[in-house]
Amino acid sequence: MDRRPTIKDVAKEAGVSKSTVSLVLQRSALVKDSTRQQVQDAMTRIGYVYNRSAANLRSTSTGLIGLIINDLRNPFFTEFAARLQMALADQGYAVVLANINEDPALQSNMINALIEHGVSGFIVSPAYGPDEAPLQLIANAGLPALQVFRKVDPRSDLFPFLAPDYLAGSCLAMEHLRGRGCKKIAFVGGLDGRAVTRERMSGYLEMTDRAAQDPILLTGEASHRFGVEAAETLVLHHPDVDGVLCFNDLVALGLVAGSTARGRQVGSGLRVVGFDDIEGCQQSFPSLSSISCAIPDFAQTVSQNMLHWLQDGIVPPPERRTPVSLVKRDSS
Repeated sequence: MDRRPTIKDVAKEAGVSKSTVSLVLQRSALVKDSTRQQVQDAMTRIGYVYNRSAANLRSTSTGLIGLIINDLRNPFFTEFAARLQMALADQGYAVVLANINEDPALQSNMINALIEHGVSGFIVSPAYGPDEAPLQLIANAGLPALQVFRKVDPRSDLFPFLAPDYLAGSCLAMEHLRGRGCKKIAFVGGLDGRAVTRERMSGYLEMTDRAAQDPILLTGEASHRFGVEAAETLVLHHPDVDGVLCFNDLVALGLVAGSTARGRQVGSGLRVVGFDDIEGCQQSFPSLSSISCAIPDFAQTVSQNMLHWLQDGIVPPPERRTPVSLVKRDSS
């Protein structure tokens, strides 16, 4: 070879991807010992010499993190994306953001594009879909990746999962509604069968079972529109419901609007608690009680886990839950 060998040359010689070679050079714990030796042998054969000081300079100025968000129309995810971007920027990393609109095919396309653009790692709030291994493209590239909010790929050893403590939040909301005198409580919103829906209703189901009551479940899109429709369903088919725990704040705000339009007095005749504590909870009328997921703190936690992985080779634990709290307002 009549020129200085490159990472691309090493990858070709070793029969691996450029990303895998980069991880070996960064001493990442993600790489198997056999693969590491394979890459090191290839480097020796072609005479590749790694300039670590130059690489460190490049990484601090051009490090990119791919952020995949399932639905940026939801203010909850928008706030998370903004907070995470700022936290990573403080450490010299830039975020490349992709909104996948709950589309698993678009998710694959965006992941592939970001890999081609040389991101150092991924943070993914994934879309649900038929694929049992939706993040396989990232695995093939040998890049670190965190799942947040939703665990769609079951390989949490490969893709560690971070989320707020949904079970604790659901229990807090139910204890509050019971404490406010609610006798018959419904759970509204969230698509049936999804893990995140089951988790957010888990405390509800636990407490209705303990009270020997049949659950009232109105599952559906996690949207304002579905909340409005659910208000009508409750009036027509469950007029004795006096408390509601909603899958998220968008559903809860729709439920409050729909109930008010039908003459139900939210806050006394009907008590409502949402989930996420988005900014709109404070401005609604009546103001909406909600389970806060402490998104600023959560974003910092996600940022720290990713940076420890990238910079120090410290792989996060397979699963981590962060604290939640109940914010009491007029709706309950």
